[in-house]
Amino acid sequence: MSDPQAPVKLRQRILNWFHHHPQAKAWSLVLPGGLWLLVFFLAPVLVMFSYSLKERGIYGGVEDGFTVEHYLRFMDRLYLKILWRTVVDATVCTAICLLLGYPTAYVITRGGRLKGLLLFLVILPFWTSFLVRTFAMIFLMRDTGFINTLLLKLGLVTEPIVMLYTPFAVMTGLVYGFLPFMVLPIYSSLEKLDHSLLEAAEVLGARSTRRFLRVTLPLSMPGVVAGCLLVFIPALGSFLTSDLLGGAKEILVGNVVQAQFTSARNWPFGSAASFVLMALVLGAVMIYLRVRDGAEQPAER
Repeated sequence: MSDPQAPVKLRQRILNWFHHHPQAKAWSLVLPGGLWLLVFFLAPVLVMFSYSLKERGIYGGVEDGFTVEHYLRFMDRLYLKILWRTVVDATVCTAICLLLGYPTAYVITRGGRLKGLLLFLVILPFWTSFLVRTFAMIFLMRDTGFINTLLLKLGLVTEPIVMLYTPFAVMTGLVYGFLPFMVLPIYSSLEKLDHSLLEAAEVLGARSTRRFLRVTLPLSMPGVVAGCLLVFIPALGSFLTSDLLGGAKEILVGNVVQAQFTSARNWPFGSAASFVLMALVLGAVMIYLRVRDGAEQPAER
């Protein structure tokens, strides 16, 4: 007959083993997430990398073989121009989000009773699909949209302003979509700020501008850098905003990758373009780590 206490004894043995091997206990906590990333992130990335080095099939897909022609093709002047435009747009979007997001986060931290409401308004756009919000931008900026209708009724313009399907529309859509990703990290850093440091600086005679530049801004740099990274990386890979708000006039690398995997059915070239974009993201992360370490060292001293 089986021992009814066997499951209990086995459980106790497992607990005792984990008790004597604390590192194994830590690895057991990491294992589920690690397996998830291995199966659903690393494995697809390796498959895409293998595709980028194979020949394109006659009717789409891939064929066996080895070639680097897809990476060489991306070095063409046309694609380098698209890549440069993508980097510039992502950088400008990040800068605009920083200029708008930092004052917003600063005001929220000093909002008093309205702090919760202001923070709720920042998070509110996440309750709606990004696609729906992008279509809302179309209704706002088209020739017969709300903005032009209002300007015409007020007599400020005599004919509709062309906003849709322009670089301005694309940049507006990018900033609108990614601004909360800048506000939230900066808000988190400012919320943790020790106000006694500001009071000490005021006692020592520092004016408000100097207190901000010498105390507030340096201590909030981790949030600033994190926010810039959270905006810059998604903006690099964005394709929906430029597709809907820019039409065919504003093509980014994300549009190239999306087209290669859908209409063009050129999976190897799409994979190669994806890895070039991934290299840019990796470079942005490395820069982030260096800037973050530089921002944290003065605080540790």
